[in-house]
Amino acid sequence: MSGKPNNALAQLLQQAFFALRAKQFDVAARLAAEALKSNRTDRNAAMILAHALLGQNRAGEAIPPLDKVARRSNDPEVETLLGHALCGAHRESEGIAQLRRTAARRPPYLPAFQELAGQLAKAGQLDEAVKVIEDAVALSPSSIELKVDLGRLSLQNNDRAKALAVLTSVRDAAPGRADVLVELAKALLLDGKYAEAAELYRHVLAQRPDDILSQANRAICLMEMGKRDCGEAALRNVLRGRPQMLGRAAFALASTTHGRFFFRPSAAAKFLERELAPTP
Repeated sequence: MSGKPNNALAQLLQQAFFALRAKQFDVAARLAAEALKSNRTDRNAAMILAHALLGQNRAGEAIPPLDKVARRSNDPEVETLLGHALCGAHRESEGIAQLRRTAARRPPYLPAFQELAGQLAKAGQLDEAVKVIEDAVALSPSSIELKVDLGRLSLQNNDRAKALAVLTSVRDAAPGRADVLVELAKALLLDGKYAEAAELYRHVLAQRPDDILSQANRAICLMEMGKRDCGEAALRNVLRGRPQMLGRAAFALASTTHGRFFFRPSAAAKFLERELAPTP
């Protein structure tokens, strides 16, 4: 008989997990909250509940169950999610302090460094965010993900030379990875190396043909290379069936030296909705 409650709790948590994975956040939150009634400090129930609440933009409600579990354990994953929830609830100073404590743990929990760097970047503290990721890379020099983060943050910090150096080395270490190629292409685009960026975006789109932002950025490269017709055709492909992309497409047209500017969105839409031409 003693095993039945545990089995019932396990089934409840399994249902909550599947609901969370399906992004049925309200169902996941209800089931996880029910599970917590049986055990207020159940780690898995608290984590599922917190993720479900965060998925509903209810960060403040995710804090109490996470805090309760964090106080009773030394679980860096729980602490990292707690830091994320605190920042999401506009308690950034508390959240960043929590993340600093977790990042100071040894052995290191690398996602805590990534979350801390991300929150510092959101707060405009880009120099410090870069330093946090550099510390993480020093602790785990083989991590491709950390180096991609370092390149991305360096680019945000307007250090294009550093971003290019880091991302080029990552590309050489992990050739063909689309996430790496996207970040390197972005750095090349911002550095004015349009032909190289366009070629990388071509490789990305061979793997991820539905990557709309990469299509739009490749169009910018083509127009900057003087291939205006090809770039405009690429933007028409971006816009087709996606009216929400009009602003991005119009910005791409206006921001290039060989582009076009429209005073009215309707004029940009009319121009871009012409019959599609083949893209090279």
